[in-house]
Amino acid sequence: MQMPTLEFEQTLWDSGKLRVAGVDEVGRGAFCACVVAAAVILGKNVTGLEEVRDSKTLSAAQRERLNHVIRQKAVAFGIGAASPAEIDRLNIRRATALAMQRALRQVGPVDHLLVDGHRVPELGLENQTALVKGDSRSLSIACASIVAKVCRDHLLHRLALRYPGYGWEHNAGYGTAEHQAALTEKGVTPHHRRSFAPIKLILNPPEVSQAISGESAGLIPEDADPA
Repeated sequence: MQMPTLEFEQTLWDSGKLRVAGVDEVGRGAFCACVVAAAVILGKNVTGLEEVRDSKTLSAAQRERLNHVIRQKAVAFGIGAASPAEIDRLNIRRATALAMQRALRQVGPVDHLLVDGHRVPELGLENQTALVKGDSRSLSIACASIVAKVCRDHLLHRLALRYPGYGWEHNAGYGTAEHQAALTEKGVTPHHRRSFAPIKLILNPPEVSQAISGESAGLIPEDADPA
């Protein structure tokens, strides 16, 4: 298993860029709830984060423990989110960028960003490096992935108490068979992302769309004057 290191951070520190923020998001592909982003700035002499790695490879208990350690060890950290309504209005890519912007506002000045995946032009910062699989390569990004994951999991656990049966407490809102079956049986909640295809299909099934189209077509005779 590849372990994240401070290699990228060290190169930037050596060039005089001391406030290097690792940024990551979680929940981008989920059917419901917010997309959550975190930003973490580590110090040059940070220790005690040897167990940190990509949040997806950790158990929930490991993430909880490391989340507390990261918050204590970081120079600064921030968490931001974009709501389902914002996701539907902006699209998921732009909403993710908005969540990252909100996380970065909480950490103060940043000399350089290390971003998981691809560059995010919407952040308005030219000084950023995109790292594919960054959460398994950069310690700052791995820390951000854990902080974001723990925050979002807590949110989904609270929502699961209000909307039982969807399995959010263990599927984190992703489209598992259990979640999809509950959508069919219980319907769409206010926390579902209505712009996502599986939700749109439930809200507007093909047979209903076809029936509406047929009825609409029947309202105007073929020989009617279009004026």
